[in-house]
Amino acid sequence: MYFVGTHERQLDDKGRLALPSPFRSHLGEHCYLVLGKNQCIEVVPADRFETMVEQLMAQVERGELSLQRQRTVAASATPVTVDKQGRVPINEAMRTYAGLSNSQPAVVTGNFTTVEIWQPARFQRVQELGTTDLAGDEL
Repeated sequence: MYFVGTHERQLDDKGRLALPSPFRSHLGEHCYLVLGKNQCIEVVPADRFETMVEQLMAQVERGELSLQRQRTVAASATPVTVDKQGRVPINEAMRTYAGLSNSQPAVVTGNFTTVEIWQPARFQRVQELGTTDLAGDEL
């Protein structure tokens, strides 16, 4: 199964975010939060995380990615448990990185093998770039 679709959610006062129910069953009880590209937070299923780490380490070994990136991913990765209400705790450092706050909604979107959590304006800019790329050249 793949993670698809876009949902709007609100962080609670403890920094927890309720994941959309279609995503919960694919994540299982445990998953990882990782700093993602373009300042999003990636929610990675535990089994996928192992594969992601192996690929990252191989890319560093081949010189395709920097050791600094590997260190940052390793240091930021946080194992979390999805609670009975489907919430995951997002620590303050991750919320700051992604520009998330309790006073505004967050966008939760599928990216096939992972879930991404975005600050709404940033997600809109990324979507606009993707839509332009998808549309291609004008006829």
